[in-house]
Amino acid sequence: MILYRLCCAREHEFESWFRDSAAYDDQRGRGLVTCPVCGSPEVDKALMAPALGRAARKFAAEPAADMAPMEAPEAVPPAATQPVALVSEKEQQLRAMLRAVRAHVVAHSVDVGDEFAKRARRMHEGDEEKRAIRGEATPDEVRALIEDEIEVLPLPMLPDERN
Repeated sequence: MILYRLCCAREHEFESWFRDSAAYDDQRGRGLVTCPVCGSPEVDKALMAPALGRAARKFAAEPAADMAPMEAPEAVPPAATQPVALVSEKEQQLRAMLRAVRAHVVAHSVDVGDEFAKRARRMHEGDEEKRAIRGEATPDEVRALIEDEIEVLPLPMLPDERN
């Protein structure tokens, strides 16, 4: 897996994981890589600093045997502790919007659990009254619904909701 830092035409920056470089190129070419802020498919890789593996860091941290020991640097007083933002303000706003959308969907739909695919198909065929439902479906069930032109949307989970 490879993590790319990406930037859209409106200069929104975000990160995304891909199996490899070819997977990124393929998905971008098919218009599947879009900006999570504005939805623009005009996305390019942004400059990134390389991440070094543990072995490389360990090697760099150990002095060579033939090097003379260096004098210890003067002690630097610790900086005042301040809260550290783990996500940018823009990402916090985006997460707040996603939480609001999720709360609205949950409040205005019926949870049908693992019967989602069956119930969605019955509503599409007119065998059941149409209403907003949510639930769970396997990837194969979702694929079959989409192939039959039955509209479904995933309800995304934010990373902090899975911890």
